[in-house]
Amino acid sequence: MEFLPIFLTVRNEPCLVIGGGDVAARKAGILLQAGARVRVVAPELGSNLAAMAAQGKVDHQAAVFEPGQIRDAVVVIAATDDEEVNRAVAAAARRQRVPVNVVDRPELCTFVMPSIIDRSPLVLAVSTGGAAPVLARQLRARLETLIPASYGRLAVLMKEFREKVRQRFRRVADRRIFWEKVVEGVVAEQVYAGQEQAARASLQKMLDQESGEPARGEVYLVGGGPGDPDLLTFRALRLMQSADVVVYDRLVAPAVLDLVRRDAQRIYAGKERDNHAIPQEGINQLLVRLAKEGKRVVRLKGGDPFIFGRGGEEIETLMAEGVTFQVVPGITAAAGCASYAGIPLTHRDYSQAVVFVTGHLQDGSVNLNWKALAQPRQTIVFYMGLHGIAILCRELVAHGLAADTPAALVEQGTTPRQRVYVGTLGTLPDIVRNNDIHAPTLIIVGEVVRLHEKLAWFVPGAGAADTVR
Repeated sequence: MEFLPIFLTVRNEPCLVIGGGDVAARKAGILLQAGARVRVVAPELGSNLAAMAAQGKVDHQAAVFEPGQIRDAVVVIAATDDEEVNRAVAAAARRQRVPVNVVDRPELCTFVMPSIIDRSPLVLAVSTGGAAPVLARQLRARLETLIPASYGRLAVLMKEFREKVRQRFRRVADRRIFWEKVVEGVVAEQVYAGQEQAARASLQKMLDQESGEPARGEVYLVGGGPGDPDLLTFRALRLMQSADVVVYDRLVAPAVLDLVRRDAQRIYAGKERDNHAIPQEGINQLLVRLAKEGKRVVRLKGGDPFIFGRGGEEIETLMAEGVTFQVVPGITAAAGCASYAGIPLTHRDYSQAVVFVTGHLQDGSVNLNWKALAQPRQTIVFYMGLHGIAILCRELVAHGLAADTPAALVEQGTTPRQRVYVGTLGTLPDIVRNNDIHAPTLIIVGEVVRLHEKLAWFVPGAGAADTVR
């Protein structure tokens, strides 16, 4: 983030606006809505600000700007069409450590004015950090249609009951769970329908029925998908937003982890090759302990929990310990990476079967049914095969596949850093050896790889070549 998003109290505080035109009038109006005492410095005022001054809403100082005018102000806004004056305001405010905004000049600002959706006491702010104000305004316009005025009335009702709820529930987590039931249930619907008295009665009834005892914990095994956060399921996102704790692996993309509730505790479980931050049995027991403490725990895994994710082992322990759990499937790496690489896993003309195999070889040993894998018209997908790629390719050739069988490696698939390395069983190990490749990667072997050049559609971010041969 370039700017820290905060809401600043300016009620009954002196705020300074430099400029007398329509833009200055709009900024003064926003300050007035927040309860500020507004002083406007300008040699002359436009009609809008003149009307505000005549009504006593703002104080007008008919003068040119001088640094001493900033004294005692808690916020300064420069809204003139004079570049020299705007720069002088910004410099003076910075020297005096007063937050300053220069309209349409983010490089001169210490804060920016967002687009605002006002459903007081609920207020939403949208900002692009001054990079694209029109985009922020368009997004605000969309949000305006999705957030009815009744949301503000619901916030007022919740404020009314806030102290009662705090007294009933000792733990912050239990209070949050109670309020989530309120905003997702009948109380909220009654407020939206204008039945505020009924909503108040329903909320009181909910509170009376609560024992105040700690909530029962639960574990959610959530598939985080191959990397693109847009590939998460709605259910996964909802549970990630409600979690008290998230236990995550190395292969979970940062963009996916960013969607977890901001104040949730994050525990890194590692799962790096030959270097687990927490051994699997330790993870199993950690999930049990956290749930028995009454916490809602998201066990976040890259791809799908049940495809080389050891999710089955984890829920076996949860079931043995009597812990409630849910499993949320995710798009597995094979499906996601192959799709983004333009390589269909099956195709009428090339492949009638697909098999998923772990390529994580222990101590260089090979314990795969190579004869079953080395079949014609079949696609093989190796997970975690980067470090053993030379062995994988060699054994497939030794057991019947031609050395010129097409093969591809997809690095960081579905993300802006995706790269696709295309070769054959004979050449792919050298391609990997000659390039700086890092996990997560996926290896695809079979005639379907020939379709990559024709079907590749995903263009990764700037600086990442799509295909290496």
